[in-house]
Amino acid sequence: MLEVKNVTVTYGPVVAVKSVSLRVEKNSIVAILGANGSGKTSLLHAIVGLNSIASGEILFNGERIDRLEAHEIIKRGLVLCPDNRMVFQKMSVLENLLAGAYLRKEDLSQDFDFVFNLFPRLKERLKQKAGTLSGGERQMLAIARALMAKPKLLMLDEPSTGLAPNLVSEIMKAIKQINELGITILLVEQSAYAALKIAHYAYVLQTGRLVMEGPSEQLIKDSSVIQSYLGGR
Repeated sequence: MLEVKNVTVTYGPVVAVKSVSLRVEKNSIVAILGANGSGKTSLLHAIVGLNSIASGEILFNGERIDRLEAHEIIKRGLVLCPDNRMVFQKMSVLENLLAGAYLRKEDLSQDFDFVFNLFPRLKERLKQKAGTLSGGERQMLAIARALMAKPKLLMLDEPSTGLAPNLVSEIMKAIKQINELGITILLVEQSAYAALKIAHYAYVLQTGRLVMEGPSEQLIKDSSVIQSYLGGR
């Protein structure tokens, strides 16, 4: 569904991502793991058109997309849920969800049912300002807003950052449910163990380079991988 071929991303003289290649198969959950500064977010931003690439190619459903504008990529069904729980804080929960669907013209009632089944607390807080929500609720809203764009492939950037362990489990459970309902997931995470428990395949980045890849069930059993590249559990 998504293919990244030898992609390099630079910021002036700084190389953030160096010749990275990866694949995301339809209906899978693929994780990109690594510490802060490993290039994970830079790679996601390149895929969705927020960063230009210095070299390489990015293909989505067989079409090259690295020369397209971000809004054109979203129209094709590739949607990013950014890090830091970025919601419109002065807007209500409902207004945030409608903002996620701004490119769509069809009836949204089924989409609202979908996100409220995943995150019932959002329905309870529909008229509440997003800035007054808890950290976990803001993360739920950020994911729900991305889902309102009706993605074929949903990219999630650090959805567990700063959340208590019980909320991390809740968010990961929701991500797995989203995938089981037919949406392909590309998950960027520092919480490697949590991501590997739900992902089918994983890539590990270190200082912008791909250092390891493999089925998640294999990587999660390799203690040397966890300790060397992912900082333990």
